[in-house]
Amino acid sequence: MNDAVSLVDYNTLLHPYAAYKHLRDTAPVKFEPLLSAYVVTRYDLVREAIRDTQTYSSEYDGFLAKSQEIAFANAPPDVQQRLIDVNKAMTPIPPTMLTLDEPKHTQYRSLVSKLFTVSEVKKAENMVQAVIDAKLGNLTSKKQADFVTEFGFPVPLRIIGDRLGIPEEDRTFFDVAATAAASALRLSPLTPQQLVERAETALNLQKLLIRLVEERRREPREDMISILANSKLEGLDRHLTHGEALSILNQFLVAGHETTTSTFGWGMLLLCRNPQLQDEIRGDAKLIRTFVEEALRLESPVQGLPRLVTRESTLGDTKLKAGDMIMLRYGAANRDERQFEAPDEVDVHREKAGMQLAFGSGVHFCIGAPLARQELNLGFLAILDRLKNIRLTEGHPAPEAEPSFILRNLPHLQISYEVR
Repeated sequence: MNDAVSLVDYNTLLHPYAAYKHLRDTAPVKFEPLLSAYVVTRYDLVREAIRDTQTYSSEYDGFLAKSQEIAFANAPPDVQQRLIDVNKAMTPIPPTMLTLDEPKHTQYRSLVSKLFTVSEVKKAENMVQAVIDAKLGNLTSKKQADFVTEFGFPVPLRIIGDRLGIPEEDRTFFDVAATAAASALRLSPLTPQQLVERAETALNLQKLLIRLVEERRREPREDMISILANSKLEGLDRHLTHGEALSILNQFLVAGHETTTSTFGWGMLLLCRNPQLQDEIRGDAKLIRTFVEEALRLESPVQGLPRLVTRESTLGDTKLKAGDMIMLRYGAANRDERQFEAPDEVDVHREKAGMQLAFGSGVHFCIGAPLARQELNLGFLAILDRLKNIRLTEGHPAPEAEPSFILRNLPHLQISYEVR
């Protein structure tokens, strides 16, 4: 591997870890021309940037907008016109939590934190367990299955739909739309027809969510949309606008199912490749918690996010100026041998396994992390209680990630097993 290594190369997107190590060792802050951004790969430097929100701002909407502009510019004229028409019909989405700095970020986070209190998370446990048990029936009724299709994908999607309060009659559309919303963050190339379909789906999802927000303001229920619809912003004494509510709900859709689905898939692949772990952690809630942290560390579902440099600074040995973009690579930091001993190995006895950065750190630490951990911990506990001798099914291609610069997803995982 030479100094010309690029993280946006197709093969590197599929298998990034050798490239990550090379960059950590040789150029931990390296300019990537195709992204017009500096890629940061070392744990200490990623954590430094995350915590210095004054210098490294989360107000990077322009970075994501640029990728959309490129896709728009490459579309045929008729597709461009349809996209313009759909965009005009959409409710504008302002920045809220993910792409805001303090103090505005804190205003929204304080409101949303009501959804993630210890009592709220605990209250959801029986519902989460019921969904897990129901979907496990998809597996125990047979001896082999696509784990992602039968369990890893539908469990988080069903749970986030239940928690939000999506009516049963809207579930089929919601499942499609929520998946499309999460897929948008992959920054994967789309055909012109796919661009139109995604835009139209996004518009219809907006209409559904706005309708539900209005309904819950009139008749609140025990769900997240009701809490969001009826809470008021700290210091402003007003409800969220439709755009603000949509912004927060869109973030829930990604954090609430896409990332959890990814970790279910990668965690199961770890169990298949390390069969001794199945018996070692079965029935042991503490070891399963560490196993989940290791799965998050080894295959971070969000591989990285950008930051905007606000003032002249030095990160590592690299000088940066105001207006530069940096790309923090959580997936690289989580395999940094300077922080984690034997970083490429799963270790269910690892001390401080929770130091992994899959959920970020500091003021932008993923607010939904307790819910994701709840699903993953209960899910793997139940899976190992019901299944044994889990292995990759012979005769299928080796499981491989979907190429994406932001997310790391395992779309399929064919497994065989015995029911206990």
